[in-house]
Amino acid sequence: MSLQDFKVLTFDVVGTLIDFEGGMLAYLRSAVPDARVSDDEFLGAYRQARADGHAGWYPDDLERCWHAIAPALGLPDSDALARGLRDSVAQWPAFPDSVEALKRLRKRFKLVTMTNAQQWALAHFDKTLGSPFDMLLSCDDALCEKPDARYFAYARGRFEGAWGFRQADNLHVAQSQYHDIGISKELGITTCWIERRHAQKGSGGTIESKRTEPDYHFHTLAELADAVEAGR
Repeated sequence: MSLQDFKVLTFDVVGTLIDFEGGMLAYLRSAVPDARVSDDEFLGAYRQARADGHAGWYPDDLERCWHAIAPALGLPDSDALARGLRDSVAQWPAFPDSVEALKRLRKRFKLVTMTNAQQWALAHFDKTLGSPFDMLLSCDDALCEKPDARYFAYARGRFEGAWGFRQADNLHVAQSQYHDIGISKELGITTCWIERRHAQKGSGGTIESKRTEPDYHFHTLAELADAVEAGR
């Protein structure tokens, strides 16, 4: 099947289109400029906090994460600093290729978000990305977070109801093996892994999981757009 045969692309947003790691680290360096914590240490502590079984809706949960991370890493801990991490999402940057690649993909496909972020945060991300989406779905809409299979069923119902597209018409595009690629394959959804951390060690701020082989594999979103335009 050619990439051009798909009709709707569903997207993970945080980590695939938006550089959440860079955004959080920029906040850390700005809020606590004398912090003696490496990038990997901070991202590792964040990853553990998100996976510790107490996570709430994202990114409101960043406040709880700061309170969990700060004492363990010797960082100052206050409600203001915790709220600042949450509010920093408004300044999180897009990956350098995201905006232009989404413009290219929009010429051929319907674009739908499938983010674990809440609506208020998705509004910021959508603006940062140039508002390219035909449908914005958040965890507030689905009432669950990936890798819950119900999110994928909800999204399918929404785009099928809106445009008549079926699961076979859908390519799910994401960077997280844990949240997206593994469950997508289990559900029979065609997957495209955007391996943003291909040149870096470890999983950064993304919860670790076993590797599932995707149907398509690129390092950037621009590479996906190139492959579409080449008729692959």
